Amino acid sequence: MKGNGLEGDGSNGEALGKCLSGLVDDGSTESHRYYLSRRTVLEMLRDRGYAVPNSEIDLSLQEFRNIHGQSPDFDSLRLSVTHKTDPSKRMLVVFYGPGMVKVSGIRLIAGLITNKESLTGLILIVQNHMTNQALKALDLFSFKVEIFQHVLKPKHQVLTEHEKQRLLQKYSIEEKQLPRLLKKDAIARYYGFEKGQVVKVTYGGEITESHVTFRCVW
Repeated sequence: MKGNGLEGDGSNGEALGKCLSGLVDDGSTESHRYYLSRRTVLEMLRDRGYAVPNSEIDLSLQEFRNIHGQSPDFDSLRLSVTHKTDPSKRMLVVFYGPGMVKVSGIRLIAGLITNKESLTGLILIVQNHMTNQALKALDLFSFKVEIFQHVLKPKHQVLTEHEKQRLLQKYSIEEKQLPRLLKKDAIARYYGFEKGQVVKVTYGGEITESHVTFRCVW
């Protein structure tokens, strides 16, 4: 389901079921963001001619969570692929943590790939800004380094009461069937959300397609 899965007319039962399954997803948003990032970068590499198994791209969100959990470990997300027609071309993809990217982090990555790996490119997916010193440290690598911004701050929009009721009626669901956003959550406290409000959450970034879901404040 690409983009906003709630924009369809719902006339197709199968399509509606897929949308609903995404709508009531109560897993962590962190795992969902990494799932989208990983899948999209794999699709990009496949389009560039790299050998990426369909089984990796077709991995479902639940299968991804079964493997990586609700809080994916960055090391386990690291992957490398070889070009189909030119085996000498090998690309490494590294996911960086939520902190600001500093020189020490770049040096750590450089240290991880000095074990005689014949790499010709590196894709670094970051969540935060890179210091000027970190950007200069990219010269440590003898190959091209591409930086992509991982989804960091999704947009939150409170639905009006009319929009809320329309959403519930359209999919014949109740508030309790929506994934929850606890009132004590940092995001809820930041925006001042109240119990019972339904929030539209839009994810998007340079490395991910747009994705929309809804959460009810409890």
